[in-house]
Amino acid sequence: MSFHRIARGALIGTMAVGLAGCGGGLFGRSAPSPEQDAARIEARDANIARQFENTPAAEIQRDRQSRATIWDLFGNADDPNTTVGVNKYLWQASLEVLNFLPIRSVDPFSGVIVTGYGTPPGGGRAYRATVYVQDPALDARSLKVSLHSQSGAVDAATVRAVEDAILTRARQIRIRDSKL
Repeated sequence: MSFHRIARGALIGTMAVGLAGCGGGLFGRSAPSPEQDAARIEARDANIARQFENTPAAEIQRDRQSRATIWDLFGNADDPNTTVGVNKYLWQASLEVLNFLPIRSVDPFSGVIVTGYGTPPGGGRAYRATVYVQDPALDARSLKVSLHSQSGAVDAATVRAVEDAILTRARQIRIRDSKL
């Protein structure tokens, strides 16, 4: 072996040992002790609680607690921002009938289901759908369906057939649930 190879090996070994001694955890920082970790979590929770005190939701909660009476049991005190205002049977039926389409976004609070393009079983044309369940009633007026193919809007008869299939399935689910 030549002198240069030995010197190079010694230099690499020295550097490796030196870098190993500099370590102290991930990226040069030592791991926090359990006490430090618990204190950090407690400080974070206190900060979140302080931030919540200044929100409108906290004000509503304080108002409800300050003026609660026995008559509040008979009123509708639900916050419209947190209650779901869609019919669960129409919602579930929409997801079941259009299960061949990939779901792009779902928002149960606003009642909107947006799907991507998909081909129905036995069909050769790709469709995408947007379903809007706008009312908690199990009614045809509560359901709005919009279908599009890659060549544009779909005829009204196809949209009507999909709406009818969703309404029929919703009624079946409701009847099934009433027997429980």
